[in-house]
Amino acid sequence: MSAPMVRIEEIAQHVAEEVTIQGWVYNRTHKGKLVFLLVRDGSGFVQCVAFKNDLVIEVFESMAHIPQESSVRITGQVRADDRAPGVPGGYELGVTGFEVVQASAEDYPITLKEHGTDFLMENRHLWIRTPSQWAILRIRATIISAIREWLDQHGFINMDTPILTPAAGEGTSTLFEVDYFGDAIYLAQTGQLYNEANIFSLGKVYCFGPTFRAEKSKTRRHLTEFWMVEPEMAFCELDELMEIEEQFVSHIVQRVLSERAAELTALGRDISQLEKITPPFPRISYDEALEKLTEIREATTDPELKERLQIEWGEDFGSPHETELTKLFEKPVFVYGYPTEAKAFYMEPWPGRPEVSKSVDLLAPEGYGEIIGGSERISDPELLLQRIHEHELPEEAFKWYIELRKYGSVPHSGFGLGVERTVTWLCGINHIRETIPFPRTLNRIYP
Repeated sequence: MSAPMVRIEEIAQHVAEEVTIQGWVYNRTHKGKLVFLLVRDGSGFVQCVAFKNDLVIEVFESMAHIPQESSVRITGQVRADDRAPGVPGGYELGVTGFEVVQASAEDYPITLKEHGTDFLMENRHLWIRTPSQWAILRIRATIISAIREWLDQHGFINMDTPILTPAAGEGTSTLFEVDYFGDAIYLAQTGQLYNEANIFSLGKVYCFGPTFRAEKSKTRRHLTEFWMVEPEMAFCELDELMEIEEQFVSHIVQRVLSERAAELTALGRDISQLEKITPPFPRISYDEALEKLTEIREATTDPELKERLQIEWGEDFGSPHETELTKLFEKPVFVYGYPTEAKAFYMEPWPGRPEVSKSVDLLAPEGYGEIIGGSERISDPELLLQRIHEHELPEEAFKWYIELRKYGSVPHSGFGLGVERTVTWLCGINHIRETIPFPRTLNRIYP
């Protein structure tokens, strides 16, 4: 009877059994009468050990010279060995049979040595095969699954919103313009405005898809195309919004810990930091955050940090400010009540303080910065129209949006969570470009 075909992630269930795996050779080591192949199949990596005396000489020699990234089928006995590398680690395959599906070309560009970032990005279609990128992308998939799971289980209805839009959602300076049969339209910055229409039909909704920002930014936190989930809720004010966000984010983190601990460990992530992510999260106002930043700035002897932390009331926080603030907390921290002039036109003003908006950002710990931006939305049509004029936006393009406030308006709130920034934080990596299979940045559109 032929050995059953199994995936590498299932191999721990087959100790002392003979199985067959199929995948690609990531690494090969030849030591006289022994050949070690590290093989991957999409679900994991496992070491396969071949002893010369156990195989036909032609088969052994084929293994000993198989090029990196060749596709293969391997049969062997599963053995438990604490020293065996792979994900999951601690298991290896004692080879009894070997078949080459295709011998890879000898000039595979991403060899097992250090390569520069530009080279790796140019070969992103191959870089994603490496263990670190494989782990990041599997964690990303689990994050997306957890996002949908929590929202679907808490009464939110998924609504698909347009990618082609006639007007700005976040600001006119970051729009990608598209020719639409002779008219100028734009790639969507957000689905929020359309979801504000959807809540008056369905109560609680979310959209989930790509968004586009034409920011000429080269920082480690920015992409020009990224994925965002945007829940929106009727009859929801700012305090309730923050409660929803902390439950939502905690669920995502705990699901990743439960299902992707091996991948996190392979990336060298300090899991103990993520285990702390449970509600409630600390909350501070923008004014309090500004005071803390002033204290840090006055206390530091680093002139560069002192310069980076320079900020006046009314300005939005940048990456240096968010990084220093999050160092003060072990959990994500809510910063609420940002100046009205620093935020989008649709945010409800603070009662008695029109210069402050009922907005909130959620900043991830360990210096990873903003992962969520949200607010209570303006519910008064006259105030909304006034804000549209103040921001010099075309009134005609927002006629439908203003009408939402004329027919049964209610307090309502929503937020957007950036998938790539969340992946960056949970994986503990340095740059957002590794968090999506094919990143789009200021200077990169290939491959």
